[in-house]
Parts: sequence; structure tokens; C-alpha cells
Amino acid sequence: MNISTSQQVVGNNRPVPLPKVPEGSPFQEFFDEFFDNQNRGEGGSRKVQSLGSGFVVDASGIIVTNNHVIEDADEIIANFNDGSKLTAELIGRDEKTDIAVLRVKPDKPLTAVKFSETEQIRVGDWVMAIGNPFGLGGTVTVGIVSARNRDINSGPYDNYIQTDAAINRGNSGGPLFDMNGAVVGVNTAIISPSGGSIGIGFAVPSEIARGVVNQLVEFGETRRGWLGVNIQQVTDELAESLGIGAARGALVAGVADDGPAKAAGIRPGDVIVSFDGQPITQMRELPRIVATTDIGKAVDVTVLRQGAEEKLQVTLGRLDETQAAQADTTVEEPDAPAPKPMEKVLGLSLSVLDDAARQQFSIGADIRGVVVTAVDPNSPAAEKRVTAGDTIVEVAQEAVSTPEDVASAVAELKKIDRRSALLLIANPQGELRFVALRID
Repeated sequence: MNISTSQQVVGNNRPVPLPKVPEGSPFQEFFDEFFDNQNRGEGGSRKVQSLGSGFVVDASGIIVTNNHVIEDADEIIANFNDGSKLTAELIGRDEKTDIAVLRVKPDKPLTAVKFSETEQIRVGDWVMAIGNPFGLGGTVTVGIVSARNRDINSGPYDNYIQTDAAINRGNSGGPLFDMNGAVVGVNTAIISPSGGSIGIGFAVPSEIARGVVNQLVEFGETRRGWLGVNIQQVTDELAESLGIGAARGALVAGVADDGPAKAAGIRPGDVIVSFDGQPITQMRELPRIVATTDIGKAVDVTVLRQGAEEKLQVTLGRLDETQAAQADTTVEEPDAPAPKPMEKVLGLSLSVLDDAARQQFSIGADIRGVVVTAVDPNSPAAEKRVTAGDTIVEVAQEAVSTPEDVASAVAELKKIDRRSALLLIANPQGELRFVALRID
């Protein structure tokens, strides 16, 4: 069916200015009339309507659509192919996967479709999209699966099906069917310079949508697993610095003090290569797998630590979706003296992290290490976005507290012919990341 929404929005409180035209211009009367009409509604409100798509997954009246279709709507109407209309209520929505679940109360059972129970859809398989493009009503397009596991940077759990079946504005929230009539995805996004289909559309795969829908129906919210780590991608340079061979897995940059990972013995510098029996080849796979794992489940985790493989067991907690990361920071004093550089290593001017440095760069009180006071713009550090105010916490997974510690650690790496130095760096807010810098 198609989903129509309406929303009351407040009008623009600022009058539309009248453009300047030459005196005596024949367009003067036209402009006077047009802009007078524009400004007459100043400060009022108007009703805005939008259209999308959806599909029934339970005959009792459970409908799936996209969150962006119904977001901020005052009224939601489900329009069926037989011309009937039902007012829908929102059961729950999930911004991270752009899924929303609605409920209508029909007089008789509705015809429902089912999510695919298999994740074996392959590139090249035929698929069919049904939706409401440009408000035209029920429209069917066909194509093939162009790619799997697409990351389009729309959220932390991106794992889209890409298809060349025509998906246009208004298709959002509609089903993507396989040739057996099962829903393999929820049409969600397109890439298009023109706003119309150019054969690059994306759908949330059924294995993700199904779990989100079930949780929204049961709880009205999502309940995701939580590991309690900050992670980053393992690049070739980081892999070489860590001594793990080929780049793979998710590098742990930080561990929450109250998280399950800390209790299980996971440390910064560990590379997670397997979680609950599933190999982790890229960083972005781990958040999605953790999120879909049952809360409270004891999970086997394999990490690479100092080049050796270790097996740990973690009992997952529950992710707090509303939790905001906060860091203790000091207030910058305008008259604070700048710290004096004591050492220059790898294109970085370094200084002891004293009170003056904390004031100068607003560095949190709980951060320990060596502060970066300047960065050579032509150095590898500048390429890796290291900036003044960052703090070097570790070099080669050993804690440092003075510029001399950093220089000595880099010198030792040179002696053993290491091509890069692995630095654990904290920004002034305390967010950690690993950086591998080439040793010239």
C-alpha cells in the first residue's frame, strides 16, 4: 500500500523582500502582486503532505515502512489497492536502520507478505520492487541484485542490498521481493543526481529488518547487544605495526570501564577477528553482529594480542540508545601560557602534559600521556589528521609520559627495522584511536 502523512508546520515569519526593479518597469505591477501574496500568509501555519510506501507483515494490521516516511507526521494514512483507507498508529521506529512499524485496525484480516527466511540471495538474482513512486500508486519494477553488504554511510549498521530495479521517490518503505514472493529487503535509498532512478537503489536486507520489526512489535523499541568498545578499521599500516600479517578484524581503540568487554579482559590494542563464531574481516561487520546478538548471551570472542591469538568469553550487555558520550574537560584559560616543546619526533612537537598544556588545549583531566603542541604540515602525522592538542597515550602499545619516552620508543622501533610506529592517540575529549606513522 502507499503511506500518506500530513504535518502542520509553522510558516516563515520573515517577509519575502521585494526585488529592486528599474523605475517605470513593466514588471513592477507583476512583482508587487506576487510578493504581496507571498507575504500575506506571514507567521501562519500550513499542512504539508508526503507519500511513501509500505507492506503488511501481519494480517491483523501490522505494516512496515521507512522511518523517514513517517518521521514527525501528525497523521498517517494507509491507502490500500482496493481504495480503502485506514488511519495508522506508530508502534515504534528505529532511526539507525530507518525502519518503522505501524498498526491499523481493519474490519477483516489483511493479506500479508512474509520476510525471506534465507540470507542466501546472490548477486545477479532477480528481484521485484513494489511501491508508490511519485504518488502514482501501485507500481512494479524488476531488476537484479547488483551487490550485497553495501555501506552508504547512513548509519552504524549499513549492510544494504543494491539493486538496479527502478526505485524512485515514493518507493521508500516498499518491499523488495525475490522470485518466490518473499520480501528480501525494504526499499530505502537511491543515489541519483537527478532525483530519479539511475539504477542504483538500496534496500535494508530482510535479516536486519526482520529482527528490528519483531522487537518494535514486541517492545515498541529496539534492544541491541552492547560490547563496550570503541573500534577502528585495521589498515595495512596498522596491521604491519601490530604484527598480525594481513589487515583484518576490528581494532579496539578504547574499552568502557563499565562494559562487558572490560570484564572479559579485552584491552585496547586487541584486534577482534571472530565474534560468536562469525569471522570479522572488516571493522563495520562487528557493530552489526553485536547489535543483533541476544542480550545476556555468553559469546566466544577471538582476539589477536601482540601477534598471538587469544580466546575470551563475553556476556553481552544492552546498548543504551540514548546514552551520550561525555568527557571531563577543563575550561580554557585565555592567559594560559603555551607549553614549551621539548622534543620533535615523526614531525610532531611534543611536550609534557602539565596543567598549562591542559588549559591551553582543554584536555580532559583523566587523560595521560604526551601532548602534541604542533604538527609539521608535510609529515605523515598531518596526513593522518594528528593535530595540536592530541595526546600520545602509547607507542607500540607501551604507555608513555614524557617526550623522551616517545623518542626512545621510536628509536627502538628503528633498531628492529619497523617501517611504522603504532601510536594510541586521545583527542582533548578523551576519544581514542590508533595511528600508524611511517618512520623515515
